[in-house]
Amino acid sequence: MAEVTAPAETVTARIVAVQDDLVQIEAQPGPDGTPATLVKNEVVYILPSLLGDGGRQERLKAEVLRVRGTTADAQVYESTQGVAVGDPVEQTGQLLSVELGPGLLGQVYDGLQAPLANVAAEFGIFLPRGAQVAPLDPKKKWSFTPSVKLGDMVAAGDVVGTVPEGRFAHKIMVPFNWTGRYRIAWIQKGSARLHDAIARLDDGSGHEREISLAQKWPVRRALPASLLRKASSRRLFPSEPVLTSQRLIDTFFPIARGGTACIPGPFGAGKTVLQNLIARNAQVDIVIVVACGERAGEVVETIHEFPEMTDPTSGGSLMDRTIIICNTSSMPVAAREASIFTGITLGEYYRQMGLDVLLIADSTSRWAQAMRETSGRLEEIPGEEGFPAYLQSSIKGLYERAGVIRGNDGETGSLTMIGTVSPAGGNFDEPVTQATLSTVKCFLGLSSERAYKRFYPAVDPLMSWSRYAKQMAGWYDEHMEPGWVTRVAEMQELLEDGAQVEQMMQVTGEEGVTMEDFVTHQKALFLDMVYLQQDAFDPVDASVAIERQRLTFARVYDIATRRFEFPDKAAARTFFTELTGLFKNYNYTATKTPDHEQLLEKIDAMRGSAGIGAQAR
Repeated sequence: MAEVTAPAETVTARIVAVQDDLVQIEAQPGPDGTPATLVKNEVVYILPSLLGDGGRQERLKAEVLRVRGTTADAQVYESTQGVAVGDPVEQTGQLLSVELGPGLLGQVYDGLQAPLANVAAEFGIFLPRGAQVAPLDPKKKWSFTPSVKLGDMVAAGDVVGTVPEGRFAHKIMVPFNWTGRYRIAWIQKGSARLHDAIARLDDGSGHEREISLAQKWPVRRALPASLLRKASSRRLFPSEPVLTSQRLIDTFFPIARGGTACIPGPFGAGKTVLQNLIARNAQVDIVIVVACGERAGEVVETIHEFPEMTDPTSGGSLMDRTIIICNTSSMPVAAREASIFTGITLGEYYRQMGLDVLLIADSTSRWAQAMRETSGRLEEIPGEEGFPAYLQSSIKGLYERAGVIRGNDGETGSLTMIGTVSPAGGNFDEPVTQATLSTVKCFLGLSSERAYKRFYPAVDPLMSWSRYAKQMAGWYDEHMEPGWVTRVAEMQELLEDGAQVEQMMQVTGEEGVTMEDFVTHQKALFLDMVYLQQDAFDPVDASVAIERQRLTFARVYDIATRRFEFPDKAAARTFFTELTGLFKNYNYTATKTPDHEQLLEKIDAMRGSAGIGAQAR
């Protein structure tokens, strides 16, 4: 793919100071003596006087962060080595934006939407500074099918046709920033390149505007905001869960479709494995993985594994429904800060088509640290632990862009956001974790103690919570069984009671607790071992369908709520140990196999007899 050459711009500003990747620019007087206008979040290009390899004029992309009269501070998304005072600056008049259109799926981008595979093919492994590559292939042809006819009236966000993108019908919509209503004056069916005109719209005053397959949108603005204000689209209340195939999440701490969740945890607690399992098995249409400041090795593993894995929905490659935004800790801090906004904007775009999108950001801690670094260079007044005072409002602004939207055509789409947090030393009281907890409605807290015991996923059931469970009680009553949420709450109480008994036994030993308390502890341990824990590397147990979860939970609940009488504590321990072993083997056997049926018979027989020397009552 050839290098994209931006149109020549008039030099309207110059560099007056340089500090790492932060520069200060000053507007220059125009022909009439009036300085050019500097706008916050505007994209500018710096033209270093020191030319690059082969005498190439480098154009370094930067974004204006703060404006002070005729001067402004801008963060540069490249190394500023060689940038000097007096170097010219070009203004684009555009905000930091991404290109939206067919061809996004299956791509691996950096935080500024540069396709890394194309960059490597064009420039090699080491990316030269100032190189620009089109985010979408401008030469590829797409088969466009109109959904409107001549004379129809349309407005921003209305669908005018579709092109096939994998297994999806990619909707081509009137640009979201257009105002007013338009009449279809001309529309063409057939093959079209990305920037070819596929329709012309009459604004009613004799002027016509063209629509192509692609459009741009500024990443820091919520895409459906203007559509919601005009009531052409509507925000809906989340009412059903995103099924992840993880028993602990789907049953105990559900995440609503269009909801928000966070997964904080210390190093080595299994955040990466858990988020990869969710990304692979979640019942959604599109998955966007934003690697924001994480180690490059983890990102490379994801990039290599996803194309070889099977999409549980379509049976094709998992990468066919995935977009990866890759900004590791070794990449520029400024680009790391922009990467989450890029991912969210792409998610909002597919949501507006009526698709269910899951966005996983790993990790928001690194994003906040990038923001802290930039804030420090701007000499802003710091908040707690040096983070900017607006940290909490920034985190809320991110998660508020999730939700369920009914688009202009009546189709409903969702954007579900799950952010991982990496608090230093597993300290959940640090600012990023606390600001996130005050924003999201599902908290999956990872425990180093459970990880040390090899209890995976290492989500602590006594610390975690979900505010979606009662909100979606109607869905569970209809699709699982009546009273499901109440039964789950009973099991959570059992886990709490079991933890209290275990603390007592650590002080007094087994002899210091009653038989009833000891059985409660055994029941809680049984529930934890056979239902909350799940083997990510077993082909059967790694992903559990919701119907199998329902059947398993019914048997576990029946055992956990029975009253048992044992002759002694040793008999109680033996009974639950044998039962746990049977359930573990059951979890590893595929449904409707001879082994599966035999294990169910053994479990039911043991459940009915209540074990040797015990009687159920």
